[in-house]
Amino acid sequence: MARIYDLIVYGATGYTGRLVAEYLAHTHGASGLTWAMAGRSEAKLAHVRDMIGAPADTPLVIADSDDPASLAAMAQSAHVVITTVGPYQLYGTDVLAACVEAGTHYADLCGEPVWMRQMIDRFDARAKQTGARIAFSSGFDSIPFDLGVLSLQAEAMARFGSPAPRVKCRVRAMQGGFSGGTAYSLKATLAAIAKEPALARIMASPFGLTPGFTGPDQPPANQPEFDEATGSWAAPFVMAVINTKNVHRTNLLLGQPWGTDFVYDEMLLTGPGDQGKGVAEYLAKTPMIGTPNDPKPGEGPSPEDRASGHYDVLFIGEWPDGRTLHYGVKGRYDPGYGSTSRMIAETGIGLRHSDAAGGIGTPGAILGAALVKRLRDHAEIRFAVED
Repeated sequence: MARIYDLIVYGATGYTGRLVAEYLAHTHGASGLTWAMAGRSEAKLAHVRDMIGAPADTPLVIADSDDPASLAAMAQSAHVVITTVGPYQLYGTDVLAACVEAGTHYADLCGEPVWMRQMIDRFDARAKQTGARIAFSSGFDSIPFDLGVLSLQAEAMARFGSPAPRVKCRVRAMQGGFSGGTAYSLKATLAAIAKEPALARIMASPFGLTPGFTGPDQPPANQPEFDEATGSWAAPFVMAVINTKNVHRTNLLLGQPWGTDFVYDEMLLTGPGDQGKGVAEYLAKTPMIGTPNDPKPGEGPSPEDRASGHYDVLFIGEWPDGRTLHYGVKGRYDPGYGSTSRMIAETGIGLRHSDAAGGIGTPGAILGAALVKRLRDHAEIRFAVED
């Protein structure tokens, strides 16, 4: 089958999928990009197409996670498939398999490390054979963190001629909640571990996505602590469980340019003094997701709330001789929806234009600085050294 589309958005009738389609229509509609919306119902796809103001001739592709033949046809018709249909451990395996077999590039929003490791073990070798470039975690988990470390290390090499052996990630601000899909995925992962307790080792290890390599002990970052580098108290950051794994996988896939002894952790800053300490202690014992108040899959904030959201992440590179380097990543729009939809869209377009080899990678390892540029130019994400 001929590849008639540059890119297909699978799950375009869902909340996040709709945002991806809307972004493509209004940001890249005049760029010559050929793209389509995919899902189970043609009527629902047509309704979303009209609702988001996409052109009336935007192609609609019928594909269903319960129908492998439809997934194979979708994959064969496109150069890139973006999928927002999660949890991926429940609905993603056949989509990924179809893309790998067809040599079709793939991006998702997966923050499910157990499933990701299973897919690496099962499909990485075949993806290398077919040339399919596979980019998991192409949203807020884990692009700002993956590319933040990558960008800091590039600056470190330019300034000092050596990578930082130790990088601290400190989330300075974040306004906007996690998506219903993120909460649902966490519950599905915990259910999978309950059925197969051995999977907990993947979840617990910072090197759960680097098969064949285990680096040095990493900071646990699971208790409140005073962070001397910023003069602030810090609390555990809920997304560190996936982000740290992706950062270490990027290092591995790039040939470990940051060293085999690279140390990395993430925490959420809560401020100085007794008040900052109290907030850190509260957050350490209060789950941010996995509660009855979590949004349901398909739910999300209003356009006004998405537009008012933001995030500000600091990366601190440290050397044994006392040198430091500060690098910031700041995004407009709420992280879980507004910014995430832009990130995965730009990842998909980047995969279309990349000449990287096939395999299951990370956005940082596959696209690197080219994706940083795309996000700066189109997605209103700032990457910059902070002197």
